[in-house]
Amino acid sequence: MTPHRNGTLSGKPLQEFVLEGFQGGLQTQALLFALFLALYLAAVLGNLTMIVVITLDARLHSPMYFFLKNLSFLDLCYSSVIYPKALANFLSSAKVISFGGCASQFFFFSLMATMETLLLAVMAYDRFLAICSPLNYPITMCPSACAHLVLGCYGGGCLNAILQTSFTFNLPFCSSNHINHFFCDVPPLLLLACADTAINELVLFGICGLIIVGTTLGVLISYAYITVTILRMRSGAGRHKLFSTCGSHMTAVSLFYGTVFVMYAQPGAVESMEQGKVVSVFYTLVIPVLNPLIYSLRNKEVKEALWSLGHKHTAK
Repeated sequence: MTPHRNGTLSGKPLQEFVLEGFQGGLQTQALLFALFLALYLAAVLGNLTMIVVITLDARLHSPMYFFLKNLSFLDLCYSSVIYPKALANFLSSAKVISFGGCASQFFFFSLMATMETLLLAVMAYDRFLAICSPLNYPITMCPSACAHLVLGCYGGGCLNAILQTSFTFNLPFCSSNHINHFFCDVPPLLLLACADTAINELVLFGICGLIIVGTTLGVLISYAYITVTILRMRSGAGRHKLFSTCGSHMTAVSLFYGTVFVMYAQPGAVESMEQGKVVSVFYTLVIPVLNPLIYSLRNKEVKEALWSLGHKHTAK
């Protein structure tokens, strides 16, 4: 019998998927629920704090912090695309998500993750211009230029999300509707298809590999020039300040790009679902928790802004 498009062998359209999530009994599920809830609340609180502080403090109204505010917004959004449903499933025996809900979750996750990948490269370019071409920096990175760069990240994210979603959800899913993951991601979905997924895997690894390799090269080239420029500086205090600022960004880039590369830009990633779940938790939840800490604890201006905001609130 010919598989029905987006359906089963019986020809009935597929209405829902089951997100299997993590294995374990009630105690294990309760423990995971508590852990994920704590991490998710920390991610929401940390990123909202960064957005509010950067918005309210005039000292942080610069291109670097404009991009950082957008990074916090993306971290907040793509964690929220996944974890409310994942948390609900820890307490549910059904663990069901509709076909449309799965496609929507997949689309917005792809959108946010791609945008963050591109935005991290833009932030490296911003630091390159600020350090290597300080006289032209105010003109080059004017507010309109910053807005256009962020819009470009949105455009690239939309394009990739549309391509990935259309290629994936036009496959016939006829072997099973049980997704061996805690959210709708492309590798476990490809394993459910009863058609040849070679083109889909080529699109996945090709586009994701191109984005990750291209942005990584951009980051590495930017920081190569930045390092040379900093080492030529005579002021030790100036070198320390710049290395500290750039170190925060490089830490965030290394964590995010490394885990995304392991998950999407290497052959064989589709088959390693158990490892993929752990990696997915790291880049969809742990990194959004760490980013506000990385940028606040290692940034004197952000710490001063946080103290000032807290002091004003206490004074009232």
